[in-house]
Amino acid sequence: MNAKEILSQASDIVSYERHLVHGDKHKNFPNIALMWNAYLSTRPVRGQPLDAEDVAHMMVLLKIARTKSGLVNIDDYVDGCGYLSIAGELTGAQVDS
Repeated sequence: MNAKEILSQASDIVSYERHLVHGDKHKNFPNIALMWNAYLSTRPVRGQPLDAEDVAHMMVLLKIARTKSGLVNIDDYVDGCGYLSIAGELTGAQVDS
């Protein structure tokens, strides 16, 4: 794909029926911002750079925010579980068997 084709595909994705699945971007993005700001406010050291585990947690919150608008999309739940499992792996914690 060339740059023009990529831009055209991206325009189609964000301009048409995507809002039916993920909800209106004018509502969804503010919801995501609220959740991310709440998460960031609970960090033990404010202003500390984000790490990989933070990113995984925040991606879970993005998926949760998406469940609040648009159609029910099972991918939000599956992806949320996936991101949370990644966060668990990144902690390096061991499970006792």
